[in-house]
Amino acid sequence: MRIHLGTDHAGLEFNKTLATHLTEAGHEVVDHGPTEYDALDDYPSFCINAAHAVVQDQRAGVESLGVVFGGSGNGEQIAANKVEGIRAALVWNESTAVLARQHNDANVISIGARQHTEDEAIRFVDLFIAEPFSGEERHARRIAQLAEYETTGHIAGEQIDE
Repeated sequence: MRIHLGTDHAGLEFNKTLATHLTEAGHEVVDHGPTEYDALDDYPSFCINAAHAVVQDQRAGVESLGVVFGGSGNGEQIAANKVEGIRAALVWNESTAVLARQHNDANVISIGARQHTEDEAIRFVDLFIAEPFSGEERHARRIAQLAEYETTGHIAGEQIDE
């Protein structure tokens, strides 16, 4: 599987460790940066580039997922979710890693590099990659509603009054 990585300075060292781990596990790793430490770097471009590459791959039939991380993982998740077709989930334990794929068919996860040990974060990533989407109708229906809103601005069910 191809795994796209994006981070900022807070996750730079973990990025290197994770890339090595994933490569040794047989995955193709694409690192979207940064390549060197800069305490003032901005995570949005790195995370958006990683997310965009996941969507491009998936639309081309290439099996791929993404992992973005920073200090808390919050901003990185928000950045990734700005890309049409991305369902990025903030993961903070094993259960959220599994459920992100199983129930939400997440194609990107975000992890707070300052919130977890490297071993914990690697475990979350491994669980995320290994878990398939359940395909259950209720989950597929909800994902379709999100995609509908993302592309049309309309959603089945309750409408927002403007």
